[in-house]
Formats: sequence, structure tokens, C-alpha cells
Amino acid sequence: MKLSDLQDYKLGNRMVHYESRDAILYALAVGAKSLETDLVYERDLRVLPAYACALGLWVVEAAGELGVYDRKYSLHASQTLEIIRPLPISGNFETSGKITGVWDKGKAALLDIEVECEYFRASYRIFLPGLGGWGGERGSAIEPVDEESGDSWSGNYVTSPEQASLYRLTGDLHPIHIDPVVAKANSFERPILHGLCTLGIVARMIAEAVGMHPSKLTKLDARLSSPVLPGDVIEVKANRTRTGGSGSMGLTFEASVGSTFVLKSGRATFA
Repeated sequence: MKLSDLQDYKLGNRMVHYESRDAILYALAVGAKSLETDLVYERDLRVLPAYACALGLWVVEAAGELGVYDRKYSLHASQTLEIIRPLPISGNFETSGKITGVWDKGKAALLDIEVECEYFRASYRIFLPGLGGWGGERGSAIEPVDEESGDSWSGNYVTSPEQASLYRLTGDLHPIHIDPVVAKANSFERPILHGLCTLGIVARMIAEAVGMHPSKLTKLDARLSSPVLPGDVIEVKANRTRTGGSGSMGLTFEASVGSTFVLKSGRATFA
């Protein structure tokens, strides 16, 4: 099988199961505090919507298991999420996955891998260095422009040295986040934080920008432009937009470590 054969490839169905303690572990892994009892205490629990990205990650593993590329040399490039119904405090439901896009970027390739179920739809864009150049479609680079209202917000989060070790327990076991040898083979000085962990941290934080609870997130979209190293300080900036719709609040956001952007072209909606 060739990379170009993966277009519209169906990855099958998978039952997803989690308990309230798994949702709490996710919340702690993206920086929830003990005082936020409705994120970390089963009595009051409200599940963070971005947990869906962790629940659906099996589709990325399934695509890698096809053997068309080496998963150890793949990187998460961007993420989208749409919440259809709020995640329950514990769940047991069926999801389905497929590869929706295969793009030739010349020196690299991109895969769009989608998972959906009754609660959410998520798409993972995977960057494959050195695997482009077969003459396939490049894909669109045009991004929609949101009209900002001028209301801005900023905040920061200090990641811990153990953040990646903790987050991997939510299900993302890629060795680049724990194995120094694999990290160096991918040109990183040491294991990097999961892009979905960075995104989960930021998604939780920016709810403050619109004065809403982070469980009210309904849409999320961002480019994972550069890795965070455990221990880094993530600086976040957000602006309200006029594209949220009736009864909802829209945001654009970006995140950086020092002068390096780690999330770009971020968009979120809270309802």
C-alpha cells in the first residue's frame, strides 16, 4: 500500500470506554487545580470537552498500524474538534474513523484522520517528513478570517517537568514524549510535551476570556506549530470575535513559549 492509497481509507469502529476517574486524570494532566472541584471531583464532575481528542486518538494509532509510514517519525500538526453533545461523566460508546485527506507538500506529506460518534467529531492532521513528492494534491492553505471585537485576554501556565509523563496516561503513548532516544532521533533535545496536552491546557484557560466554564467549549481548531518542553511557560493571548453565533462566544487565540509560537491560528467557541 502507498501513501496515496490512504485517501478515504476506513479505519473501522471502536468502542470507547472511560470512567469518571479517567476524565479527572485528563483534567489534572491539562492543569486543573484541586479547588476546581467540578473538574476533579466525581460528585460535581463536568468533563472537559477537549478530552474527546484523547478518546478519539485510536484513529491515529490505527492509521500508523497500516505500515505505510513509521509512526515514530510522525508529528501532530493541527487539531479540530466539534462537540455534538456534552461528554457524560463516564462513557461507553462506539466511534468510527477514516482518513479524509492525503496531501503532498513536496518534502513532506500530511494526513487528515477523522473520528466521530454521537458526542463529538475530531480531526487530527499528521505531518510526515520526507514522504512528499509523489505528485499528489497539495491541499488548500486558505484560512477563514474572524472579525475580532477588540476585547483581548492574556494568561500563562507553567508546565511541570512531569507534565508529559502524566499526560501520556490519558492514552497518548507515542515514545517521543517519554523516550530520550526517540526524541533525539526526531531532532529534539529531550522528550516533548504532547501537542494535545498543550491544546488542552489552553482550551481550559481561554474559557476565562469569555467568562464561561471550560466545559462549555463546543468548537476548537488550532495549528500545533512548535513543541513545548516540559517545564516551559506557555503564554496565551485571546481575542473575542463576532462569529460565535446566538448564545455563544467566539475566540481567536495563540500560544507561545518565549518568542516561539506553539499554537497558531486558534479558534474556539463556547456556548
